[in-house]
Amino acid sequence: MSPTLEDLRVPAPNAAVDRRVVLVSGLAIALGGVAFLAAELLTTLIAVITNLAFFGRLSAAPASPAEHNLGLLVLVVPIVGALVVGVMARYGSQAIRGHGIPEAMEQVLFNQSRIPPRMTLLKPLSAAIAIGTGGPFGAEGPIIATGGALGSLLGQLLRITADERKTLLAAGAAAGMSATFGSPVAAVLLAIELLLFEYRPRSVIPVALAATTATAARLCAGHTAPAFEMAAVSPSTGPALAFYIVLGAVLGLAAMAATRAIYAIEEAFERLPLHWMWWPAIGAVAIGVVGYFAPRTLGVGYTNIDDILSGRLALAALVSLSLMKFISWSIALGSGTSGGTLAPLFTVGGALGAILGLAATALLPELGVDARVAGLVGMAAIFAGASRALLASVVFAFETTRQPMGLLPLLGGCSAAFLVSSLLMRHSIMTEKIARRGARVTVEYAADHLAQITAGEAASRPAVTLSASDTIETARAFLLSQAAGSRHQGFPVVDDRGELVGVVTQRDVLTEQAGTISIRHLVRRPPAVVFEDSSLREAADHMVTEGVGRLPVVSRQAPRKVLGILTRSDLLDAHRSRIDAGKRREQALAAAMRRGSPAIPDRATAEQS
Repeated sequence: MSPTLEDLRVPAPNAAVDRRVVLVSGLAIALGGVAFLAAELLTTLIAVITNLAFFGRLSAAPASPAEHNLGLLVLVVPIVGALVVGVMARYGSQAIRGHGIPEAMEQVLFNQSRIPPRMTLLKPLSAAIAIGTGGPFGAEGPIIATGGALGSLLGQLLRITADERKTLLAAGAAAGMSATFGSPVAAVLLAIELLLFEYRPRSVIPVALAATTATAARLCAGHTAPAFEMAAVSPSTGPALAFYIVLGAVLGLAAMAATRAIYAIEEAFERLPLHWMWWPAIGAVAIGVVGYFAPRTLGVGYTNIDDILSGRLALAALVSLSLMKFISWSIALGSGTSGGTLAPLFTVGGALGAILGLAATALLPELGVDARVAGLVGMAAIFAGASRALLASVVFAFETTRQPMGLLPLLGGCSAAFLVSSLLMRHSIMTEKIARRGARVTVEYAADHLAQITAGEAASRPAVTLSASDTIETARAFLLSQAAGSRHQGFPVVDDRGELVGVVTQRDVLTEQAGTISIRHLVRRPPAVVFEDSSLREAADHMVTEGVGRLPVVSRQAPRKVLGILTRSDLLDAHRSRIDAGKRREQALAAAMRRGSPAIPDRATAEQS
């Protein structure tokens, strides 16, 4: 067939996986190791700064700011750290402000995944200063952002496509999350739901390998315990499961309230008659004041999550922690400093869940509610509602606690939170900032409708053709005759044997000087065709590549025989079935019985109907 095809322009083969995927996967594996080292370095740096700022010692040992003895001086430490971050943002890069994931999303969506190289240093350093001086943030957001920046940097150093660079960015981000929590599956899901905006083998495979590598490195470094401490729990009863689903819905409301509060605080800061460089220092005043009365709110606070999930906190402590942590975190984040959202959301959501779980245990003991499971569901559900990363939230809570009996409550609670949040809030905490800048952010992923329909199904048949041997005058007379098919905008040109020579447009024929010149002389380029078993997605891409608005449809066995023609209008018409499927309501079984046809017709019957 190759001699026949050599002068035809056919769609490029579209393989799901090719050698480029192997190359990117190799890069992703190396990136996973580098991201682990970056995560370890950032964690160590936070510990060093915490020891210096709150205890006046030079040490890399883990330390909690909640154990300080500074007294009123604790009010000063966060302000000093925030001033440093403000200076770094103004004279280094403004992109270090915020919790990292929305900024990475913005680069993926609108800048071909090109993160400025200086972010690989400035983001973790600014986050370490902010958190080490008492900022109520988690280290995971900056680590995810740093991993993404490393992937983007690698993608900018090499000669690769924008899609491959996006994959490396997502791989670095997933590796950073895996290195922090030992949650590779959740990291891959988070990358799919918040960074890749797709589910394709060519992107998922490298991301999964990067997450696996980072987790393996974490295990080799001795971090084998679950990220959060939680004793084994029993399977949930039916009434308890119903409670956890209702709890998830309540946490969906809390996620909506938290998102709106944070952006309202941001707007309040934007109205201040001060340069934004000073805003983090103003927010740090709240960090210090709240931290003075509630020391548990200072710093990363992963121990708070351990205590919630282990049931070590009484009701009063839970109420105080959830309220004070939210006040400190929301003001600090709204001020534009550098820090993550996962740990604060987990703390607030976990405390709220545990509070409601304790209340249910006291008021309705027959439900069999476990306050620890309620805390676990609350932790994951508030993140699912705020970020819209449903699957990542469920799997993350499971991987970080290794509680298989919690999976069913998690799935029900997070789904309820996701539903409530989606109904009441147009954008998530991750996308609201981007949307406010006038950008449209994709929030749903669906299979490409055009990829499910073949060109042969959608083509107009039979194609109206012109004979290559006809003169222009003869062809023009046909176009002006108002005969059937004469009003088309393009026509395949065939020779005396009925084989394709090329394609001409109505304009070509009508503007050329009339005479004895044959139509064959109007064909100025090899014909671009599409195979009848090619998808409409391949056909649409081929139209764009070739710069044409119509493609003759041919078979692979006889690529010179025109079976039909596919136009841009046919591509649009192909979406009619998709629109009908989403809007037309019917009782399918009753309709089938009235027609006397089976409820599940074969494809040919469905097409005829």
